[in-house]
Amino acid sequence: MYSSDRDQLRRGWVDAWHKRNQPERCSPLELQIIGIIQEHPEYHALLEAGLTGGEYLPEMGETNPFLHMSLHLALREQVTTDRPAGIAHIHRQLTLLHGSAHEAEHAMMDCLAEALWQAQRSGQVPDEQVYLNCLKNLLKEKQT
Repeated sequence: MYSSDRDQLRRGWVDAWHKRNQPERCSPLELQIIGIIQEHPEYHALLEAGLTGGEYLPEMGETNPFLHMSLHLALREQVTTDRPAGIAHIHRQLTLLHGSAHEAEHAMMDCLAEALWQAQRSGQVPDEQVYLNCLKNLLKEKQT
């Protein structure tokens, strides 16, 4: 599942979805992927059809389903490992405020995407403190 090849990464999502009725054949990562896909019925037809190509242009109002679901996966790993330190607490608080972990992740995604974009742009690792500050601001905004 780890690759820099876009189509290969997308194929991993499609393959996991096609194995959803055979959980005994799934790796722990595939089971996580299936769980995320189940929460996004708007992407089921795309995955059923095995469509991995295509460009998704945010400036045209398009959401990249593979990026969206990958951000869920990344956030869940960060929360599970509490890395960066404190993210698990922030996630718990946002879950309470938003009513579900899934909606909390949606709120957190912009911060993660921004941190990754800035890191890519600068050629450096993501700045964890800037990322955490962005997440903390979400809490402040939601609490006021």
